[in-house]
Amino acid sequence: MKKEKMDEKVVKEDNVIKEESKVKKVIKEIVPYIIILVVVVLIRTYLVTPIMVNGPSMQPTLDGGEVMILNKIPNSYERFEVVVVDIGNEDIIKRVIALPGETIACEHGIVYVNDRKQEEEYSKGITSDFEKVTLGEDEYFVMGDNREDSLDSRRLGSFKKEQIKGSTSIILFPFNKIGSIN
Repeated sequence: MKKEKMDEKVVKEDNVIKEESKVKKVIKEIVPYIIILVVVVLIRTYLVTPIMVNGPSMQPTLDGGEVMILNKIPNSYERFEVVVVDIGNEDIIKRVIALPGETIACEHGIVYVNDRKQEEEYSKGITSDFEKVTLGEDEYFVMGDNREDSLDSRRLGSFKKEQIKGSTSIILFPFNKIGSIN
């Protein structure tokens, strides 16, 4: 009787050890996937994420439906850089035209920054005239490349740096347009 109980105990212990071994094996197999998932979430949250161009406001540079990479790493944005701006209910993709502390105006369809005419080979259409605007130390003036069909700083006003989610210059899709826009 004692031997049977001891044999039963040994069998139970063996089963427990086997179960623990199975659990360890499953955990070993799952851990790399969990690490990959965490890394992807962190990269997408803090570094880069895909973003889709919506509408014709950036033509001829960008077309609606194109998928781009948004670089979320904070920096100071440069003139003519393409950025993504948070306007509350949506994000818009536009080009930085004037930087903090500068003045911008448009007379007879010609854009002036700090009273200097801007060469805008990338733009399409006629830019509607607007009065001189002086930007604050943390403000950017952005416009779409399709000047006749763009909701931008001309109507929405300047944007604070914190409203700019990041810059974008790489098209991922469609595949025949993969590459840099600059």
